[in-house]
Amino acid sequence: MSFLEEFQANLDSLPVILQKKYALLRDLDKSLQDVQRQNEQRCEQEIEDIRRGIRSGNITPDTSVIRFSDEALDEQKHSIRIADEKVALAVQTYDLVDTHIQQLDQYLKKFDEELRRERENAATPRVSASGPDGHTKSGRGSEGGRGGRKKTSQTTVVPAAAATEAQTTTANPTGVEIDLPVDPNEPTYCLCNQVSYGEMVACDNNDCKIEWFHFGCVGLKEKPKGKWFCPNCAATRNRRKGK
Repeated sequence: MSFLEEFQANLDSLPVILQKKYALLRDLDKSLQDVQRQNEQRCEQEIEDIRRGIRSGNITPDTSVIRFSDEALDEQKHSIRIADEKVALAVQTYDLVDTHIQQLDQYLKKFDEELRRERENAATPRVSASGPDGHTKSGRGSEGGRGGRKKTSQTTVVPAAAATEAQTTTANPTGVEIDLPVDPNEPTYCLCNQVSYGEMVACDNNDCKIEWFHFGCVGLKEKPKGKWFCPNCAATRNRRKGK
């Protein structure tokens, strides 16, 4: 069984498991409300009895000896136990969903690597320009992070054909819809406006608004040699050069 088939099989059973856990949560919540309501009524009645006993002189108004009945205290302890069960069940449910999300992330990463290898084997790598090595990035590591990357001066212009080809490349050149979950606090990059993953390349334009791009989104199969400019910056440079 492949990883995808195994993930699909586990995912098919997830809704049923979640439904059972949510039903159990509802039952626990109903039980908790019933116990709390019963305990409130009992405590109110006992407080009223204590007040009548004090007024009639049968009970000494000493707060150190006045207390709720054992039944009332047992009901309060039972309420705490039910609440603890609810919390534990909610944590289990969260962990279950989180496990499936992590499995999906692993599959997407593996799937992206397989597609990249297929593209590398199916086509001859194209180099945009010659010169010293360009900037590349793997995973989330970066040289100073987004906005803090230091770049050298630019002297090499990307050929017009390469710029045109990169511009026509869509955010997902493989034709497969991949919707990665985005942490609202995590920065996004590239033309696809996704988080950092896989191999990435930095645009050598110091004023580039995006800076970092996924290899697949800009039609790259390997690290470019020399200076590299993203489709937007390459088009701008070509227009300025043509004036």
